[in-house]
Amino acid sequence: MSVQILWFRNDLRTKDNHALSTAVASGKPVIAIYLLCTKQWQQHHLAPIQADLILRRLAQLQDDLASLNIPLLIHQLDSFKQVPQSLVELCEQYQAADVHCHYQYELNEQRRDEAVEQILQAQQTSFHQYHGECVMKPGTVRTRTGESFKVFTPFRKAWLSGLTEAEFSPLATPPAVDKHLLPASFVELLKSKPLLKCDYPLVDSSHWACDDKQIIQQLRDFSASKAADYKTARDFPAQAGTSKLSAYLALGMLSPRQCLARLYLDHPRCLEAQEGGAFTWLSEIVWREFYRHLIAANPRLCKGQAYIAWTEAVNWQLDEQLLKAWQEGRTGYPIVDAAMLQLKQTGWMHNRLRMIVASFLTKDLLVSWREGERWFMQHLIDGDFASNNGGWQWAASTGTDAQPYFRIFNPTTQAQRFDPSGDFVRYWLPELAKVPGKHAHQPHTWAEKNATSINYPMPIVDHAIQRKLALSLFEQAKSQAQ
Repeated sequence: MSVQILWFRNDLRTKDNHALSTAVASGKPVIAIYLLCTKQWQQHHLAPIQADLILRRLAQLQDDLASLNIPLLIHQLDSFKQVPQSLVELCEQYQAADVHCHYQYELNEQRRDEAVEQILQAQQTSFHQYHGECVMKPGTVRTRTGESFKVFTPFRKAWLSGLTEAEFSPLATPPAVDKHLLPASFVELLKSKPLLKCDYPLVDSSHWACDDKQIIQQLRDFSASKAADYKTARDFPAQAGTSKLSAYLALGMLSPRQCLARLYLDHPRCLEAQEGGAFTWLSEIVWREFYRHLIAANPRLCKGQAYIAWTEAVNWQLDEQLLKAWQEGRTGYPIVDAAMLQLKQTGWMHNRLRMIVASFLTKDLLVSWREGERWFMQHLIDGDFASNNGGWQWAASTGTDAQPYFRIFNPTTQAQRFDPSGDFVRYWLPELAKVPGKHAHQPHTWAEKNATSINYPMPIVDHAIQRKLALSLFEQAKSQAQ
């Protein structure tokens, strides 16, 4: 009897997994594989804390799949170039007739999969791909003229109009494969549970869940008790107003359809009540889809190119000392420094703060968004290329539907608005503990008025001056393109 191979990538789940369900439905033995490409991880700047979460999830997935009588093999390779031959050898070893996986939309991954399909076809092995990373398959949400959307709001409108009952019905975990079908080698693999080895640098991720029970409970708790207030609570980093599910979505430990189904179950009128918190959170899911559709339609975004062509002419100023101060949280702007320390120490940063620090790097320090994009990927536990690239290009005014270049965040004003009591800043910057209330956002002004001193850096740049320079850089670039 021929074997089915299930190739896991960024879809590390047994629920709502089309590839898994189809492989099991074949009625044949199934073996799962994860190809861990460490040099590719380095090239893609995978954060050590995210790598640790991947390994913990794979160990959990081994147990989950074992209960379905499916062994999970984990092979370490160097790069994507080795993947096609590795899969061919696996197919030969287990006499596999089919390989199942989900689409990935980034350019390197697409090229890898094209090479895999070509070599498997030559071996008379079928290669099946499914769309499980998005609710709506990239390429299916189009303008009336058949083009890809360039602006989010009309994309969201079209996306919502395309929803059917299927999008609210995630697949359940499939039934176990019949034990009597298993080859003896599979039985041995299930007993032995092959050890997980990896030579990639790791940072402890144990404060993030890795099992379905906890992750799904977190989704349920957020939907039931916090989603309704999401619109008003989401912008305040001192509050626990966000879902913190992004890490699980990034690795496919949770699917967007699971999120959509749970939200609709708890808030059945969320699609009509578009001023409510539940719809606002739904919009964040759609933003995630928007950026994935964008890279699928525009592969050049995976090559470090700006979406808006004329912004390639912006003369970014790379000052290594300023960049390092931003990275280490020593800019003298408390909200920026607190945010960067949160990132470095936890692997996560509140979304409002991501916008503030991205604007500060690009519009105050005049450093290219590419430097920030790389730094985020190197440290975020929820790093994924499409969302990270989209967010950075939005903040830098180089992306589609981006913040206009002449709208520049004032970091102090942002801090006073979204951390009015200064609690978030004082939590991450204990040297400001004695600075009361909102004064934490301008600590040196407070210290001078009170004839005291604080051990905190002076601002490394003057926002008013840098704002004018940023406008000048963009206006020069735009005039060159005309």
